[in-house]
Amino acid sequence: MSDKRTRLVGQSLLRKEDGPLLRGQGLFAADVNFPNQLYMRVVRSSYAHGNIRSVDLAPALAIPGVQAAWAFADVAEIPPIDFRLTKLEQLAAYRQTILAKDRVRYVGDPVAVVFADDPYLAEDAAEHVVVEIEELPVILRADGPTGEFRDGLPTEPAIIRKGYGDIEAAFAAAHATVSLSLSIGRHSGVPLETRGAIGRYLASTDMLEMYGAAKVPHWNRDQIANMLGRPPGRMNLFEGHVGGGFGVRGELYPEDVLVCLAALRLGRPIKWIEDRRENLIATNHSRQQTHHVRAAIDADGRILAIDDEFYHDQGGYMRTHAATVPDLAAAMLPGPYRVPAYRAVGHIRLTNKTPGGTYRAPGRYESTFVRERLMDAIAAQVGVDGVEIRRRNLIDQSEMPVTRALETLGTDIVLDSGDYELLLGKALDGIGWPALQARIKQRRAAGELVGAGIAMFVEKSGLGPFDDVRITINTKGLVEVVTGAASVGQGVETVIAQICADTLGVTYDSINVVHGQTSRIGRGLGAFASRVTVMTGEATRLAATKLRERVLTVAAELLQSPASDLDIVDGLIVRGGISAGPSIRLAQIAAALAPGSKLLGDETPGLFAEATFESRHMTYPYGVHVAVVTLARDTGAIAIERYLVAYDIGKAVNPMLVEGQIVGGVAQGIGGALYEEFTYDERGEPLAVTLADYLLPTASEVPHIEVIISEDAPSPLNPMGLKGAGEGGTNAVGAAIAAAIDDALGMPGAVTQLPVSPQMIRAMLRRRG
Repeated sequence: MSDKRTRLVGQSLLRKEDGPLLRGQGLFAADVNFPNQLYMRVVRSSYAHGNIRSVDLAPALAIPGVQAAWAFADVAEIPPIDFRLTKLEQLAAYRQTILAKDRVRYVGDPVAVVFADDPYLAEDAAEHVVVEIEELPVILRADGPTGEFRDGLPTEPAIIRKGYGDIEAAFAAAHATVSLSLSIGRHSGVPLETRGAIGRYLASTDMLEMYGAAKVPHWNRDQIANMLGRPPGRMNLFEGHVGGGFGVRGELYPEDVLVCLAALRLGRPIKWIEDRRENLIATNHSRQQTHHVRAAIDADGRILAIDDEFYHDQGGYMRTHAATVPDLAAAMLPGPYRVPAYRAVGHIRLTNKTPGGTYRAPGRYESTFVRERLMDAIAAQVGVDGVEIRRRNLIDQSEMPVTRALETLGTDIVLDSGDYELLLGKALDGIGWPALQARIKQRRAAGELVGAGIAMFVEKSGLGPFDDVRITINTKGLVEVVTGAASVGQGVETVIAQICADTLGVTYDSINVVHGQTSRIGRGLGAFASRVTVMTGEATRLAATKLRERVLTVAAELLQSPASDLDIVDGLIVRGGISAGPSIRLAQIAAALAPGSKLLGDETPGLFAEATFESRHMTYPYGVHVAVVTLARDTGAIAIERYLVAYDIGKAVNPMLVEGQIVGGVAQGIGGALYEEFTYDERGEPLAVTLADYLLPTASEVPHIEVIISEDAPSPLNPMGLKGAGEGGTNAVGAAIAAAIDDALGMPGAVTQLPVSPQMIRAMLRRRG
């Protein structure tokens, strides 16, 4: 490669995505409109559990401008929504139908839909649908008695079991046993943009379209087509701008299927936009688990075994994620530590609450809280500090890669690379740990309640098994990268353009990245599990490498020069290392390969290349969180003074984007640790149905986040050494804040549940005396 080329990978380039958004040219679901469209409104259950006695649509249908209304009988032929990940056969009977069949299972369960000429009329008409429901007793605790789902099916559909080693022998030989009961509150991603879907049927081409897709457009296309009895080739999904994803947006929900079905049946475009109340009661919830965990340790606090039994509150139905969240919690709990023997038993329980799914760092936010609380309890048992107990138990770099007899998401867990102790040292240096401890001691002597906590974690990223990319150069020399990835705001276009520009030798501004359009590429896995940079990034590199070779081969013939002597610099093919001499532009190469060109031979016209990257193992980034908090004696208010995240990503394509992902993730983690919780009354009525009740952290509650991006452990599983960045900012927030609160109170093990409220702090202070 010539020294003329500037490397773009590793630079904090400005995002390609931001221009349209800053100019007010964003195209979100609510911005999509078609002539003659109808508006859909969902009639939702006001009961948490009950038998449907009748649904009377006639009063709504009598209103002028109402074009149709449906209950279950009108959609009975449509099968339940299937699973995308972690399918277990025994869960199939617990799937959700697009309208409730004979029983409702949570407040917000879709019972009927109304279609009208304008959205206000549709909302008014929905109020005229008369639904009679016989209320049934509710189940609100996953760790309580089980009940009946329906037709004799129990509300515990499956148990997750994972483990290795001799647990009983380890506990029998232990110097001591440390046991804890811990719980994580129910909360979720609350995107700025609520869900939306617009269905349109083009009869002239027999093409069904859905706009407002996100996250997994190709999978959703295939599933909707299958549910409606159509070939996937007769359906397309289109992604616009997405105002936040976080795991909850873009999964296949009943409303997505309903707008498509209505577009087919009614012959008019159908638009549905979720309001905020619907968002808080109908979009996937997450997180709620109760763990009973114990560790066997030796005299120095080294772990001999961990044994965990937990209860996962899935809510009313099994949705597209199936067993993913509890499976990840069980599989990832050992974290960065040596755990010679391990057992996890996870009970999946159905309750009468909004169904659950994934939310940023699903299963890991929960299990990291459990594991790191356990580490702090071990430290207290042995009489050492939290840093030392972690150092004693960390997996050493020399042991990498580490194969654990565990699997999740269809892959074996093999920790591919890592120097956990080195990153711990960087975090402690970054926060100034010794000086911080000295200051905390002085402030406590002056009467302040101040403390610092630390938490470590291993993440997962780069889930396969494949990603496809097609790169084309047109006769103007512009480059188009078409991927099966999706964008939920994480900077897909920027990262892919940087990798393409670096590999191909073109300018960053000359590249356009296309994603989330099923009409442009045959298959794709979308954006989840922090996979896009690893999988789509490497597929882009492979395709760009092939295209570069093609360009240089053609240029060599045109310039009468060996291809090995040529280089591509900013879209210009030049002799490598020679500042002057014959050159040719990419546009000329593309023109030379137009139809009819003698250079083509038997090849397809056009300057393009395609590539697929396949991987059967995930990559495992890791990190350290450090929190410093103060507590108010009178009110119990918790203030975060400092927060630091050290994160090893293997290789950062765009450090600015990595930092942004981490900072945003920390903010969401703070929400789950201190503010956000979906609560219910004794009848299963949700108590947080507006943003006045469901507390989100604001700029006042989120401190400046200090970020250390480390590249000490590139992954050996892809040539660029890439790992993902999307979830590391969230993962350990609850654990680090809990440890800091314990430290401020001087009460090891005080925090056993999240979120921690001021009322809880005041109760702890009363117990402390």
